[in-house]
Amino acid sequence: MHEFPAQPALYAGFGCRRGCPVETLAVLLRQTLNRHALPLSALRAIASIEPKAREPGLLALAERLGLPYICFDATHLTVFEPLLSHRSATVYAQTGCWGVAESTALALAGDNGRLHVPRQVLGGATLALAIGG
Repeated sequence: MHEFPAQPALYAGFGCRRGCPVETLAVLLRQTLNRHALPLSALRAIASIEPKAREPGLLALAERLGLPYICFDATHLTVFEPLLSHRSATVYAQTGCWGVAESTALALAGDNGRLHVPRQVLGGATLALAIGG
């Protein structure tokens, strides 16, 4: 009998422009997982920042995937700033957070989480993946 290593738990953080279509978000996720040979089944939850709590595309994506959708406020995300691969002054001016996708992925992954796939961009959407600790 073979023992297979446990599949790492993946957490997706998304940023997007208002009204970003669910298809753009889904394609970005699918392309990123494929590019890094990661299974969709490893994904445990998706996240964004509090102002995106009612963003239709993100809500639809979570429903489509059957995953929890969790939003964090900017003050909770500031602790992740030293871990970010990219910092956007524009995003900070709008949200109080230097990078929504990477920060929210790390927040979801928990205390020992680490960034696995840095910020990816497609259209008006960004995605980062973190692995839980």
